Amino acid sequence: VVLRCEARLRAQSALADLDYAFAPLKHARLDYMVQKAVEMGAGRLVPVLTRHTQASRVNIERMRANGIEAAEQCGILAVPEVLEPEPFARWLAGLPAGRRVVFCDEAATPGDGLAALEDAVRGPLAVAVGPEGGFSEDGRAALLKQSNIVRLSLGPRILRADTAAVAALALIQAVLGDWR
Repeated sequence: VVLRCEARLRAQSALADLDYAFAPLKHARLDYMVQKAVEMGAGRLVPVLTRHTQASRVNIERMRANGIEAAEQCGILAVPEVLEPEPFARWLAGLPAGRRVVFCDEAATPGDGLAALEDAVRGPLAVAVGPEGGFSEDGRAALLKQSNIVRLSLGPRILRADTAAVAALALIQAVLGDWR
């Protein structure tokens, strides 16, 4: 008797060079947002503390557990890194050269978001979604001063922060990501 075992393993897919920078929300909304960001292909989750951030403390271990659970549920083999929270100004100042930032700005004029992304975005990328209530005026101004910003409207409606995350990441995947 000869017993031959063959294992078929799925190839490990690399994480996208896509940072999802967000203002942490309260528990249930944050859990949902983390799960959807993982499902939508974010490579790193970057909690950014803004002037209007709603959460008083951020449970990184809970975020990591939600990320692992979402990856398992969706058959994703590579789990995104969850970074420690950092103040908005420090995050913005520390962006690596060459990383473009898609700034989801509710004050931007609605237009063709797909075309804006196709024309402006290549290479390492970050998607920045503000807190409930949006970025403060000084936060918005600081973003718009950057040369690596792509300002994006998510349509004529003001979206909740967790909904904006899904919408923005879906646009990114439709234009630049693994949906093509």
